[in-house]
Amino acid sequence: MTDQPVPSTDDAGPSRWGVFGHPAFVVILIASSVSSVGIAMFDTAMSWLMTSLNPDPLMVSAVQVATMAPMFLLTIPAGALADVVDPRRLLLAAQVGVVAVGVAFAAVVMLHWESAPGLLGTTFLLGAAGALAAPAWQIITPMLVPRPELDAAIAVSNAGYNVSRALGPALGGVAITAVGFRLPFWVYVATNVLVLAALLWWRPPRKAPETLPAERFVAAVAAGLRYARNNRDLDATLIRAIAFFPFASAYWALMPLIARDRLHDGAALYGLLMGMIGLGSVVGSIGLQSLKARLGPDLSAGAATIGTVLALVLFAFARKPEIAMAASFVAGACWIVAMTTLFVSAQVALPDWVRGRGLAIFLTVYFGAMTAGSAVWGEVASLEGLPFALAAAAVGATLGLVATLPWKLETGAAFDLAPSMHWRAPAFVQKLENDAGPILALIEYRIDPADSTAFLALMQEIGHERMRDGAYAWNLFHDPDDRGRAIETWLVHSLLEFKYRAERETRADELIERRAQGYLTAPAQASYYIAAERPHHGRRKALADGSPGEVTTRPISR
Repeated sequence: MTDQPVPSTDDAGPSRWGVFGHPAFVVILIASSVSSVGIAMFDTAMSWLMTSLNPDPLMVSAVQVATMAPMFLLTIPAGALADVVDPRRLLLAAQVGVVAVGVAFAAVVMLHWESAPGLLGTTFLLGAAGALAAPAWQIITPMLVPRPELDAAIAVSNAGYNVSRALGPALGGVAITAVGFRLPFWVYVATNVLVLAALLWWRPPRKAPETLPAERFVAAVAAGLRYARNNRDLDATLIRAIAFFPFASAYWALMPLIARDRLHDGAALYGLLMGMIGLGSVVGSIGLQSLKARLGPDLSAGAATIGTVLALVLFAFARKPEIAMAASFVAGACWIVAMTTLFVSAQVALPDWVRGRGLAIFLTVYFGAMTAGSAVWGEVASLEGLPFALAAAAVGATLGLVATLPWKLETGAAFDLAPSMHWRAPAFVQKLENDAGPILALIEYRIDPADSTAFLALMQEIGHERMRDGAYAWNLFHDPDDRGRAIETWLVHSLLEFKYRAERETRADELIERRAQGYLTAPAQASYYIAAERPHHGRRKALADGSPGEVTTRPISR
């Protein structure tokens, strides 16, 4: 029997059962939801264990720092890996690491060998594995369901995650009280083995053969950073994230101390408070679409920030468990609204070729903000007390909201970011290797002088497009003696990077270029030049003696 190509999810079409008609999605959903219960139990046990080993606020908040720091450091490289290698294999490797570290730490706790440094080291290693996996998880979702059902798949996944995070902390608190710290850690191992089994079972659809070699890792990271720097829709999302997450991190980092020191209770109440955050997240995810339909993304995120401020104030002055539980519910609902709105805003700003890296940059900002916030609020609580730290976080979130109102969310949704394939790299007579370069593009435009101002403004947009798609050192020059003549120049690092542009330009980019072409009085004239080879060390003497050398650039015949 000959191998038949595996159909893609887009070819399969929507199922009569919706997202639940796709077995791969259902299996991954069940495994990841069960795993989320284990993760929530594990996180609850780790935070509460630290209060037993060292109850200093700085050490308790250090658990959150150790979780988020590797996410901050490694997520961008992980995003590049997810874009250039098989994301399933990356997930398998990360999951094997999680299971191995989980078994080792569970054994340490069972033998009563646990310590504060060991706990933080384990948390850091697991955070590193999570950082490697995070962008890949985002990439595989479109492989599990057809594109028309992607929104429903994300909503169902979020609901499953939130239900699991509501159950997990409560179960973890009960397990610690009834059995001790050992059980949550072994549950964590078992649930991650389930995810590993689901990934081994799943076979993703085969991709179309690549026409170009895969990007090299370092170049892929640089391309992702360059794209983010020149994408103003993504930049606005990142600015809004920086204004929210550092302050919202306060109650996540200090919750064990709220339960232990402010409310004078134990692990069961801590688990219940974390469970109320999860329950609030479930309710928030259910009402999210109707909220965004009424308010739009900007006001929805603003309302979530205001709710978070209210929750922080309630935490600061709570003396009764009921008030803290209400604050947890409000915090959870507002958290999911803010997090989802910001995440969707990042998603819609990114084309497929750079999605993993772009989302990794968003996640890096998120993890960095949570890491820094947790460290700062732990130190503030240690010096000034819990109420002051929580109240200060509330003030900071309010100021952040006011300061970032001009930056709008989900503006990228208005643009078609599918590949346009309207531009093709020119075919050169001279044979060149893919790593040859840098390559200089020089394009001459003729316009009506009366249109000069409008044309130059449009070309600034095209400049951002060129740099998003791989160019650097972009410039536009106009002739002071001839206002109808302009010269555009830009560089790319290599011929391979030059070829990638054909697959990176979007339909939105094509529309802008057509608008610019409408101002031309004659077709644009493009020329391309490649940097001359630098003389080798052994040739320096000959050149010094007067031997002819090469010019800085040489034209490429087309």
